[in-house]
Amino acid sequence: MRAYIAMTFLRRVVMLSHSHKFGLYPQATRANRAFGMIQASLALLLLLSLVHPSRAFAANPDLETVLTGSRERIEKFDYRMAGRLTRVEGNGKRTNYKFVAKARWFPDGLRLFCEISGPGSEKTSLLLHMSVSGHVTIEAALPGEKSASVLPFERWNDPIAGTDFTYEDMVESQFFWKNQDLLAPEKYGARDCFVLKSKPGAQDRTYYGSVTSWIDRSILFPVHVVKTLRETGRQKEFIYYGLRQVGGAWSANQVEAKVQGRPGSSILVVEGGSGKANLGRKDFDISRSSAQGENVK
Repeated sequence: MRAYIAMTFLRRVVMLSHSHKFGLYPQATRANRAFGMIQASLALLLLLSLVHPSRAFAANPDLETVLTGSRERIEKFDYRMAGRLTRVEGNGKRTNYKFVAKARWFPDGLRLFCEISGPGSEKTSLLLHMSVSGHVTIEAALPGEKSASVLPFERWNDPIAGTDFTYEDMVESQFFWKNQDLLAPEKYGARDCFVLKSKPGAQDRTYYGSVTSWIDRSILFPVHVVKTLRETGRQKEFIYYGLRQVGGAWSANQVEAKVQGRPGSSILVVEGGSGKANLGRKDFDISRSSAQGENVK
């Protein structure tokens, strides 16, 4: 619709610049033609700003740095990891789950498999795929189910094993959303940070209306993230601890999630793994993985 309006405006300006009204006085011909060309150029700029906002004006170099660095970090994923996922209640009671995961970026996007084993024999297996444009699909084999199936969008915001992490939280799709805005820089603790506010476009499937990320300027890794639910405005906070560089890639060995208004928090701790796992597509067969169980090699 915006492109149609701009194109219509452009056609009218061009027609006006060539009309006889601009040629009543010969001495003004050159000036009028120049004026018409300027109007057409402005109309073209308007068209570009509506269709490709980021191309119409000079790009914000800091925004480009943050988005490129964040996306490239994800596009280099090829890891296995093992650890634990802990739900800490408001009274201090802890429930621990075994957590294993593996991920790799392929030409068609990211594949991430993770498995959460409860204190008993119950087990949750997930396979998430995020395309190069940020479109996410989730398959799940949940406790009590005999096989994996596509997880309907209505369940993406459900807590995983009663923790503060949801299914959707397993991937950082916000860096691939259409609408990105760089806010004023801030400090988070001792770290100087870019502050990136990401908003989904109409084509992005998510329960979040916005995600604000505090990204360390020197390593381009998030240290603090706040996600705001679209319908309720309720916020969820993620804090990254123990940042480290392994094989040239930065990661955190602990992530804490806190939901606004809910006592306690949930903590994901990385205890071991490999940042260069050389994974293939066969490693992301959820039916085989969920049946055999997953181990970090």
